[in-house]
Amino acid sequence: MPFVAIMDDIDEVALKLLKNSGFNILPRDEFYRSDAIIVRSATKVNKDFIDRCKNLKLIVRAGVGLDNIDVEYAKKLGIEVKNTPKATVISVAELTLGLMFSAARYIPFAHMSTKSGKWEKKAFKGRELFGKIVGIVGLGNIGMEVAKRCESLGMEVIYYDIIDREAYRKVELHKLFEEADIITLHLPLTPETREMVKYDLLSKIKYGGILINTSRGEIINTRDLIKFLNERRDVMVALDVYENDRPSPELLKLENVIFTPHIGAQTEEAQRRAAYEAANIIIDFFR
Repeated sequence: MPFVAIMDDIDEVALKLLKNSGFNILPRDEFYRSDAIIVRSATKVNKDFIDRCKNLKLIVRAGVGLDNIDVEYAKKLGIEVKNTPKATVISVAELTLGLMFSAARYIPFAHMSTKSGKWEKKAFKGRELFGKIVGIVGLGNIGMEVAKRCESLGMEVIYYDIIDREAYRKVELHKLFEEADIITLHLPLTPETREMVKYDLLSKIKYGGILINTSRGEIINTRDLIKFLNERRDVMVALDVYENDRPSPELLKLENVIFTPHIGAQTEEAQRRAAYEAANIIIDFFR
């Protein structure tokens, strides 16, 4: 049976499925012998990595994005690249909603204030989500789940995407930034989306607006974001993703930003689904 290397930590259901199907599981340091590999976001499957794997036929990303894999080079060598695009959808959508509530009601700041012994009730007057306009940039699998949840909260949904969706009102990107009370990004990282959100777009955000990014950090120009937030203390931003994987020291100094450490897909359910789907992709491929 084929050799499989599991390069990053994933739910043990994948290992059980593969072993029960007769696959040979390699230690990570012997990945170069593999016929198939499973990765998450930590392992960078670049040209050098691929060139070391003389028998590699399949790369599976247990997750959504493929920006840590040199997809074009792999395909040039006849290596299939697959992912599990729906496995983490619900978890990322739920985190997005959590960040909306946190930004609208200043929950992290109220928590830290109260924990420090203060009772600053008047300082944390927030706003309801009900009746607000949410602008979703990228109405794919995750964006659609966010839209459904926002609609159930009594919010109006508008969106920007290169694809037309009948369910909600589509607007141009600059109009979305002007109209929405809350803007949330759900885009893959591509040459077209890299640094799509620059100062000119940020400057269109309404007074008291909220911007959320749970997709890819490189979609926002970080220098422009820092400049904008220093000028516009009325705007709240919630980030789960960052350029170079971590928030810069300059970004961390800002008091109108909520930070989480890329936990959008970090739920037991999402990781179990991703591992299960990744293992079955391999099983089906070699069947």
